[in-house]
Amino acid sequence: MRHRFSLAPLIYVTLLMVPVYWLIVMSLKTNAEIKSGITLLPREPTIANFRMILGDPDWYMGYVNALAYVLINVAISVTVAIPAAYAFSRYRFAGDRLLFFGFLMFRMMAPAILLVPFVQIFSDLGLIDTYIAVAIAHCFFNVPLAIWILEGFISAVPREMDESARIDGYGTWGFFHRILLPQIAPGIAVTAFFCFMFSWVEFLLANALTTIDAKPIGGIMTRAGGVLAADISLLAAASVIGLIPGVVLIFFMKNHLARGFSMGRVT
Repeated sequence: MRHRFSLAPLIYVTLLMVPVYWLIVMSLKTNAEIKSGITLLPREPTIANFRMILGDPDWYMGYVNALAYVLINVAISVTVAIPAAYAFSRYRFAGDRLLFFGFLMFRMMAPAILLVPFVQIFSDLGLIDTYIAVAIAHCFFNVPLAIWILEGFISAVPREMDESARIDGYGTWGFFHRILLPQIAPGIAVTAFFCFMFSWVEFLLANALTTIDAKPIGGIMTRAGGVLAADISLLAAASVIGLIPGVVLIFFMKNHLARGFSMGRVT
C-alpha cells in the first residue's frame, strides 16, 4: 500500500521554525543592518554579540543563576512527587480522588496570582534574591504536574511487583531504588523535562524574587532592554543562548522522552 505524503506537517513545522530562524539571523547581524531593512541572511555575519554576552559576568551569570534554581526545582519536584504519586497509585483513602484532581487547580493558576504572597513570605524569611526562593516558588506549580505524570507511570507497574519485592526482603528504599525507579525511568525523564522547561521559561516570579545576586537572564534582558532599547541584536543573541539548555536536554534525554511520551511503548 502506497502512503500519501502530506505537506501539512512540513508546512506546520516550517512556520514554527520561522521565528527561531529569524532570531538566529538577528543575533548574527549588527544593529545597523537590522535597522536598514529586512534581509534573509546577514550581509556581514558577526559573533560580536555572543562574545559580549559570554565575556561579561553581568550577562552570563544570568544563565548560571537561572540554571541553578531550575536544577534545584527539578530535584525537589521529582523527589517529592515520586512518593506522593506512589501513594495515589497504590492506596485508597478518604478524598484521594478529590485531592488528586484538585492538584490541577494549583497547576492552572497563573504565577501572577501568587506574586504578592510569595514576595511577602520569602521576604519575611530572608530568602529574597536566593536560588531556593525561586525553586520553591516554582515547586508550587511543578509538583502537582509531576505527581499527575508519575502516578500514571506507577499505575502501569503491576502491583505484584511490590509484593514480590517484599517477599524478596526489599525494604522501602530498596524497592524504590532497585525496582520501581528503573521501571518508571521514562516517566521520570518526562517529568523532569516539563519541570525544567516551566522553571526555565517562567519569568515573573523569578524576576520578582531576585534582585542582584540571583537575577536570571530574563531579568537581565529586561533591564538591558530598557537601557539599550535599540540593541536588538544583543538581545537576540541572549535569546539564542537561552534556547541551548532545552535543546541539550532533549538531545541527551531523547530516548527516555520518546518512551515516556508514548507511555513506554517505544523501545
